[in-house]
Amino acid sequence: MQTVSENACFGGTQGVYTHASAATGCDMTFGLFLPSEARDGPVPVLWYLSGLTCTHENAMVKAGAQGWAAEQGIALVFPDTSPRGAGVADDEAYDLGQGAGFYVNATQAPWAPHFRMWDYVTEDLPALVFDRFALDPERQGITGHSMGGHGALTIAMTLAGCFRSVSAFAPICHPTASDWGQKQFTAYLGEDADAWEEHDAALLMRDAGFDGPVLVDTGTKDQFLDLLMPEALAGAIAARRQQAVFRMQPGYDHSYFFVSSFMEDHVTFHAEALYA
Repeated sequence: MQTVSENACFGGTQGVYTHASAATGCDMTFGLFLPSEARDGPVPVLWYLSGLTCTHENAMVKAGAQGWAAEQGIALVFPDTSPRGAGVADDEAYDLGQGAGFYVNATQAPWAPHFRMWDYVTEDLPALVFDRFALDPERQGITGHSMGGHGALTIAMTLAGCFRSVSAFAPICHPTASDWGQKQFTAYLGEDADAWEEHDAALLMRDAGFDGPVLVDTGTKDQFLDLLMPEALAGAIAARRQQAVFRMQPGYDHSYFFVSSFMEDHVTFHAEALYA
């Protein structure tokens, strides 16, 4: 692991680091905010998964999360959204290839050698940060925006017992029925739609749910509502009687203005679970 930068931030440290990833077979970059409490021992950690076209940097710079995390004594991890580099497959479209890993392990050419973002986020990067930094693996929460909200929800519901809380900003809720999902799953996972279902938050909520609190915010003026399909997730939450807060926020769109507006709510939500 190499340090790219470390800056004082709200009494703690905002760092950016690179490392060779066994999961993706290339160098990866991530951001990590450590509150001042980390100097004295392991602190709870909140994972933030970003959306299409983003890197580790978007949320780190735009979400306004560090101040709220510092108040709660929580670390923040900002992974990248895909493998990158000259030897990594890519596509001209913004919603496939580099910047669009969709938090799955690709099985199809040309994506399979590097696009193993599920393993990267759930195994490779956690092993590194828990080994190198004062983070408590027993107190983890996960959140994300758009494609990252899809990732946060599916990972939390699949890895039972790993996360105490999960939240999402404008998540892709039902990708097996959306153009934000069908296209990528076909490319990464193949034509067999049965293989897609384990990466669909609405279907996972219907079949498994989450053993803990859930918070989801989506804007009523989100320009991608038809692709996000929040009604599918809301229906699954209601049918399962899942412990959850599902909010449609009037007037908000898909941007980081929306994310930053409700970041305090989400960090506080996770803090209540992580310090329970």
